[in-house]
Amino acid sequence: MTEQLRFDGRVAIVTGGGGGLGRSYARLLAARGAHVVVNDIDRKDGGGLTPAGAVAAEIAARGGSAVAHDGSIAEPSAGPAVVGTALEAFGRVDIVVNNAGIVRDRTFGKMSDEEVAEVLDVHLHGTIGLTRAAWGVMRERRYGRVVMTTSVAGLWGNLGQANYSAAKAGLVGLGRTLAIEGARFGIQVNLISPGAATSMTAAMLPEDLHARMSPERVAPMVAYLCHESCPLTGEILFAAAGRYARNLIIETAGYENDEATVEDIAAHLPDILDTTSWTVPAQAVQLPPR
Repeated sequence: MTEQLRFDGRVAIVTGGGGGLGRSYARLLAARGAHVVVNDIDRKDGGGLTPAGAVAAEIAARGGSAVAHDGSIAEPSAGPAVVGTALEAFGRVDIVVNNAGIVRDRTFGKMSDEEVAEVLDVHLHGTIGLTRAAWGVMRERRYGRVVMTTSVAGLWGNLGQANYSAAKAGLVGLGRTLAIEGARFGIQVNLISPGAATSMTAAMLPEDLHARMSPERVAPMVAYLCHESCPLTGEILFAAAGRYARNLIIETAGYENDEATVEDIAAHLPDILDTTSWTVPAQAVQLPPR
């Protein structure tokens, strides 16, 4: 039998942890022994609990260890505040799962400045702020696992989601750069491109896919990326409906001509676009064996 991968003694922060994917991540990490800081917006339900508070209470009821941090990750002070909660409660930060997200869908010509800013503030600026706040703590300990959330919209584009796609594509560049910078400090940074039926996405998915696209079917991939035994950094992994895959940015063999003209480019466009032969020009940082 394969030995269970556990997180005993590790401290994990999960943003957007009050529901959907974040709730699944927080519950799985806690079930495997991690102390979890559950972050989500400060909004109370009928029972007086915030989304993060409800998940933290659920984890505690199952014998796990969790505290809530209520507040939008988009606030400029949110990153240091969330990390401060982790340090106060558990004394360290080992894992950061940047999951919080919103959508403000509209075609580009009709999209308002506010709809652009709101989405960038949560997805991109919120991820930068929290990761920066945790970075120094991880560097000092020379250990860290960071997961950022991209999307098929950010990788391939999607109608009516220019703001969301821009934020998610920005996270690819951020994550791959931090993987390079973090390597010498024992910090590994990967990206998840998840597909799940959540409160944010369920209305866009056929109802017959909701059960197959449960957030619980994404959580194992994210948990693995958070584990100390994971050798990956700088990778983009896809997870949806029980299928797990690697997303790649490739470069074709192309066409070479030191004196190419505009007409040469037009004539050799099929060669430039041909995917028969390709490479990954900026491969993920390869870590030495443990």
